Amino acid sequence: MNDELTRRHLLGASGAVAIAGCLDADDSGEANSQGQVEPTDETTGDDAETTNESTANETDAVAETVHEDYETTEVRAVTTDGDELGTVTAAIADTDDLRYLGLSDTDELPSDRGMLFVYESVEERTFVMREMDFGIDIVYADGDGTVTGIHHAPAPGPDEDGDDQRYPGRGQYVLEVGYEWTSDHGVSEGDVLDFDLEE
Repeated sequence: MNDELTRRHLLGASGAVAIAGCLDADDSGEANSQGQVEPTDETTGDDAETTNESTANETDAVAETVHEDYETTEVRAVTTDGDELGTVTAAIADTDDLRYLGLSDTDELPSDRGMLFVYESVEERTFVMREMDFGIDIVYADGDGTVTGIHHAPAPGPDEDGDDQRYPGRGQYVLEVGYEWTSDHGVSEGDVLDFDLEE
C-alpha cells in the first residue's frame, strides 16, 4: 500500500440514520428523537446549559464508538457542479468479511455516520437487510463516484430477518446511510460521492 491518497468522487446517500430505540420528547424535559434533552420551563440558565453540554458529550461519545475498529473516510454528496448536499463519516468495508457483516452488527447509527462498501470494479450487486435494526438508504455509485441508483430500505418487520429484502444495483462503491437521508438532502442519481481512500 503506498501513502498516496486516491481521490474518489461518489454521490448519493449519507447522513441521517435512524437510531434504534429512539425516544420521543415529552413535557418532562426527557430526551427527544435525537437523544438531546430539551429544557422545560423549570430548566433554565446554567442548568439548561449543563444539561445540553452533558447530552452533547454523550452524543459525541456514541459517534466516536460507532465502528471504532474500522478505517473511516469523510464522504461528501455533491452535485455535478460541486455544490455540497450532505456529509457523513463512513466506516470502510473493503474486505469480504466486512462487506458481509455490513451494518447488521450496528445497534445505533448517528445521523452523521454511514458505511462505504468498496469493491475492485463496477458490477451488478444486490444488498440485503440481513439482521438490521433500522432502515437505511442504499446508494450505488460507479467507479467515478457518480450515483447510479438509490434504494430506501425500511427495517425488517418483527418476524423477519431481512434476507428477503433485496436491493439490486450497479456500482463499485455502495454507501449506506440513514433511512430517507438522500431525500432529506436532495441526493439523486447523477450526483457524486466525493471521498479519499488510501491505496
